[in-house]
Amino acid sequence: MVTVIENVNIHTMDDNDTVIDSGYVKVEDGIIAELGSMSSTHDGADRVIDGEGAELYPGFVDAHTHLGMFEDSLTFEGDDGNEDSDPITPQLRAIDGANPGDGYFRESLLAGVTTVMISPGSTNPIAGQIAAIKTYGRRIDKMIVSSPAAIKFSLGENPKSTYNDKDQTPVTRMAVAALIRETLYKAKNYYDEKQEYLKDKKNNDEPEFDLRYEALCPMFAGEIPAHFHVHRADDICTALRICREFGLRCVLVHATDAHTMTYEENGILKSDLEGECEGVLSGPFLTDRSKPELKNLSPSAPGILSSLGIPTAIITDHPETPLPFITICAAAAVRNGMDRNAAMKAITSTAAKLIGVYDRVGSVEVGKDADIVLFSGDPLDITNRPVAVMYGGEFIKSE
Repeated sequence: MVTVIENVNIHTMDDNDTVIDSGYVKVEDGIIAELGSMSSTHDGADRVIDGEGAELYPGFVDAHTHLGMFEDSLTFEGDDGNEDSDPITPQLRAIDGANPGDGYFRESLLAGVTTVMISPGSTNPIAGQIAAIKTYGRRIDKMIVSSPAAIKFSLGENPKSTYNDKDQTPVTRMAVAALIRETLYKAKNYYDEKQEYLKDKKNNDEPEFDLRYEALCPMFAGEIPAHFHVHRADDICTALRICREFGLRCVLVHATDAHTMTYEENGILKSDLEGECEGVLSGPFLTDRSKPELKNLSPSAPGILSSLGIPTAIITDHPETPLPFITICAAAAVRNGMDRNAAMKAITSTAAKLIGVYDRVGSVEVGKDADIVLFSGDPLDITNRPVAVMYGGEFIKSE
């Protein structure tokens, strides 16, 4: 099936910030095959769609959600994000807890959000394996873009309060960090022994299989990063310290205090993050300050961080902020000082890069998935919503 969307203004969100006025996009079997100005030819289409001068963007990307894991309109029955019976659960997979039948999948798709990271919750110091998925489909296995895409770690009040209520370790920040270190130390030994065995099976024994440590092996191989849930400044530093100790790729999730630390004499500046942190998933900030470690929560944060050259994505942390409101989050960041183009990239290309799926989504380029959203005006104008969405080669107009 070959589809051409013509008469559109294309905002590619690529590395060159290419904009094509009065252009077209040609899609073959769900993949972008061609794009250019209307003066170019685009013969051989099975279907031609007149975009009527709409603004065309790549489908939006939310780099941190719990979509389908804390289900809409349900309590315990649909709460599958936190296995709070054990503080160390790296073997858990987000794809086993997400329900594609949750109504927010459809609502998010109609809002133009086509790719999301789904993550276990933050009650456990090591919570499990994160996945990047599409928001469209009926079976999670066919919606996966990358799994595992990262390992979820958590510091601060959430694991402390969860296990304090159970009268079980960890109840201090020291114990949270110690449990993480102990697990990483054992898992690294497991990984090293496994690598030695694979290099020379005749002279080395294969380590006894351990699903927990097995889940962490891709992280030690450098294939996936550690995603650290952190808010307070000291927890941010602990996350960086642990990742440095074990040579892990690090992405900071929330990092609520990070923008305040940039003003401190010995704070986290761009130079401090280079080589230690790949970027920050900033948000959610359209919420209340529901606990002490959120006292510095501000929609100014992503603008300050991105202005320092720190790769910054804007996240909803759905259901903390409903996923369809991601453009409102970006608009709030712009209202509070973020460069508009940086804000758009924070929910498209920058987000895709930080979660390791930019080869498929996040920009309108030849060879990428045809996840496309059309607006009649500025997507950051909160009175606007998509007029149409293309996903996997399918094309739907707003309901």
